[in-house]
Amino acid sequence: MREIEANTVIEKVKDLCIDANCEVPECLLSALRVAREREDSPSGKAVLGIILRNAEIAREERVPICQDTGIAVVFVEMGEDVRVKGGNLKKVINEGVRRGYKEGYLRNSMCDPFTRENTGDNTPAVIHFDLVPGDKLKLIVVPKGGGAENMSGVTRLRPSDGVEGFKDFVVTRVRESSGNACPPIIVGVGIGGTFEQTALLAKKALLRPVGKPSTHPELAKIEKELLKDINDLGIGPMGLGGRTTALAVHIETFPCHIASLLVAININCHAHRHKEAIL
Repeated sequence: MREIEANTVIEKVKDLCIDANCEVPECLLSALRVAREREDSPSGKAVLGIILRNAEIAREERVPICQDTGIAVVFVEMGEDVRVKGGNLKKVINEGVRRGYKEGYLRNSMCDPFTRENTGDNTPAVIHFDLVPGDKLKLIVVPKGGGAENMSGVTRLRPSDGVEGFKDFVVTRVRESSGNACPPIIVGVGIGGTFEQTALLAKKALLRPVGKPSTHPELAKIEKELLKDINDLGIGPMGLGGRTTALAVHIETFPCHIASLLVAININCHAHRHKEAIL
């Protein structure tokens, strides 16, 4: 059994919180550059240029790319042959988030749902655990902003609604979101499973490199069709019009009950922040 010191995990989570908020993935920057070249709308092209410049400043000056530094969502893949020594893993991760948001001067956005009293340190984090083979610990920190998260949703379709039914749901949800999710967006779609699992599938879909198609040929085809349909809406960068409303659509599926067809959409804004590490 391999052991990892609790403080090692704390420091890594802290660094991931800061890095994720200051450095967007290279795959996103590439997609934004391509979108700027293809954009026909003068305002859309200008906005994409500003977004790219903002990302450059954030990386160079180590400041958050957006003032909304989000809920800290943490995906954990824990090997069956590894343990954290010196602390409960959930508490250890929350301590890392606490330090990251304090030392990185990141905004604390977590509050009581009724009193709206701020927790003061952006904890608790939303943590998803997976047990996997091996002796490694993989951590993915996803700061999720309120604007994009608010535009997400889950619905129950009839099995007979099929592919066209879930495509219509996704496009309609993006249309209703308009500029509120700070486009160009990345759209994660979950299909199947149970109520809570389909939402988690949609969020996990956002972790795929921007624009990387599904390994399932039929799903890859639907992703491409949905991306075109969404961009044909004309919402454009930051909702100011143009052909670039979304940079990618990623679909993940899971077998479902014979009586069910659950679909979820989880939208990410143009910042599309996440960082990962393996210990």
